[in-house]
Amino acid sequence: MHSLVGNRLPKFSEEESKLLKGSFDFLGLNYYTALYAAYAPQFNSGNKSYSTDPRVNQSTSRNGIPIGPKAASDWLYIYPQGIRDLLLYTKKKYNNPLIYITENGIDEANNATLSLEEALVDNMRIDYYYQHLSFLQKAIKDGVNVKGYFAWSLLDNFEWFSGYTVRFGINYVDYKNGLKRYPKLSARWFKNFLKK
Repeated sequence: MHSLVGNRLPKFSEEESKLLKGSFDFLGLNYYTALYAAYAPQFNSGNKSYSTDPRVNQSTSRNGIPIGPKAASDWLYIYPQGIRDLLLYTKKKYNNPLIYITENGIDEANNATLSLEEALVDNMRIDYYYQHLSFLQKAIKDGVNVKGYFAWSLLDNFEWFSGYTVRFGINYVDYKNGLKRYPKLSARWFKNFLKK
């Protein structure tokens, strides 16, 4: 990191560095998708920034085959095993820290032509959560210290990149009718899942 980032890194005295060791209470990990990565040694030759520092070319496909099915957002491909891979890597690399999954979810297009009843049927989201929670359970059985999980999101909302064109919520928000909220099938599924 020092050779790649250089003087853009903050400077810490030896005493400050000692204060940082062991200073976090837990790691919060967001997981939505995974990408293929290939080393790109010349990637960092122009304007250096945090986005070029890794020296990597990322792709959602390899040899023309996507890493998984595509969701509504261009960046989100469904790859459930990736959550387990990330957790096992974190366990090994960082001495099995306490972890909370702070975000995990999938979006669907905000399709205004659907009736309310049709919009509440989000079977793809149920499958996404079921698959990811299954791989999360496997990671926990492998000894990863995960103590919490938060689905993204409780409600449909304004997404920082996509605005109101996608919906991440397990509860439907009617943007045209006083922001009324209706549980989607995934909300009902989660309720039953949590009771088990």
